[in-house]
Amino acid sequence: MNRRSFLKNGSLTGLSALSLTIPALANEDNALADFPIVEASIDQLQQKMASGELTSKAITQLYLKRIAAIDKKGPTLNAVIELNPDALSIAESLDAERKAGKVRGPMHGIPVLVKDNIDTGDKMMTTAGSLALEGHHAAKDAFIIAQLRKAGAVVLGKTNLSEWANFRSSRSTSGWSSRGGQTRNPHRLDRNPSGSSAGSGSATAASLCAVAIGTETNGSVVSPSSICGIVGIKPTVGLLSRSGIIPISATQDTAGPMARSVKDAAILLGALTGVDEADPVTKESQGKFQTDYTQYLDPNGLKGKRIGIEKSFLTGRHEGVVALFQDAITILKAQGATIVEVDLFKLLNDPNSVEGAILQFEFKDGLNKYLATANAQVKNLADVIAFNSSNEKKAMPYFKQETLERSQARAGLDSTEYQDALKKLLTTRKIIDDLLTQNQLDCLSACTTSVAPCIDLISGDYGTGGGFSGPAAMAGYPHITVPMGAVMSLPVGFSFVGSAYKEPELLKLAYAFEQASKKRVIPGYLTGSIPNI
Repeated sequence: MNRRSFLKNGSLTGLSALSLTIPALANEDNALADFPIVEASIDQLQQKMASGELTSKAITQLYLKRIAAIDKKGPTLNAVIELNPDALSIAESLDAERKAGKVRGPMHGIPVLVKDNIDTGDKMMTTAGSLALEGHHAAKDAFIIAQLRKAGAVVLGKTNLSEWANFRSSRSTSGWSSRGGQTRNPHRLDRNPSGSSAGSGSATAASLCAVAIGTETNGSVVSPSSICGIVGIKPTVGLLSRSGIIPISATQDTAGPMARSVKDAAILLGALTGVDEADPVTKESQGKFQTDYTQYLDPNGLKGKRIGIEKSFLTGRHEGVVALFQDAITILKAQGATIVEVDLFKLLNDPNSVEGAILQFEFKDGLNKYLATANAQVKNLADVIAFNSSNEKKAMPYFKQETLERSQARAGLDSTEYQDALKKLLTTRKIIDDLLTQNQLDCLSACTTSVAPCIDLISGDYGTGGGFSGPAAMAGYPHITVPMGAVMSLPVGFSFVGSAYKEPELLKLAYAFEQASKKRVIPGYLTGSIPNI
């Protein structure tokens, strides 16, 4: 969502999507209430499998039933773009392993949903939500999916996303794709779930899976996590492999866990790590990555820590969001943390001015390389643009493809413009590192986003207050968001940002905050206008 701001010309109006019909809830089948593993954690599901109360196959069947009842009917969240036809057989084989005494680890038998820009070498497609890639079946799993399967997880299905991970138009609507349609926010169905990992955020919040995987270039894990009221981890670029993931930016892209708790996100993160020869940047993680991040979770982890609070979030925003932020700061202090006000945004001096150009250069280069070897009908970015133009009514009914066209017009990565822009962008790392060191800070914190805007297929996304995804995204640094409450039933997250490969330290802080605050709000699947208070 945030990475498109540099492409916008003028402000967007807040017109609601008048053509978007919100169906009534399916009260007759009690789909929302009658679900025995709603909000279930990975630990709870493991306990049920260990005791024999449930099997992985039974758990998978429950999630499939849940998806049928509230994703395809009832509230019609439209978070899942495709189901894995082999999910039940995979679960059954994992149950056989458990019965034989083999349990691979905490992810054994756990159903996971995966964003539809991540290759799965199975019967499911990988399309980035684009009709131009419909019918594309990846030849093999992305590295992180191979790791996930080794850990014993059940790949349940693919989630919808903002088409091309929100890199098609400056007037796009987050959570909409030409293949998957519009994903809804489970808290208020007329509200945007944020992008581009909209389906993963909505599905996780609504208990359509145990955990999910999203991807981020700038904001696409942490923003939907914040707006859907869940935990999201945007790792250090290099901690998780990007091979087999439809790219935007070699500088900023990463996959990341999305979960209902910090512990579940930490478990999933550990299952995905590893050095991948096909993604050289992962070699930097050698000796730094962990396969078990839960060892760092400490309910007293805030004691004695110094938290840098971005002062620009203390005023000038929606009063409800500011109040939640102040409450979060009070919780940090009560847990023994020292608060230091900082002004990171002022120091950065608008790196967005070069980020847009860099992403366009890298998108063209990366996508052309991905499509050149893919089993898709389009073989490069020019083919994608031509397909959309030839199928405009279906592929581009609400917004066009000017971002794709601007990217196509870019030169190669050896151009002086690209190299100069990249040098300027990477100064973000030094600015963050210097701020942390000079103030002896353990992290930088702020509101992750503001509240969710209405779904708007006429004018596209509109802002309800700036977010905090940019600095960590442009630096390639880790960023964790944790629920800090809700404004009129709309969740907002609290951010923890640190320098490279500081995931263990950030998880310690995030877990302590989560345990002290307990601010996660279960979705209400509300319809209609927000009432006056």
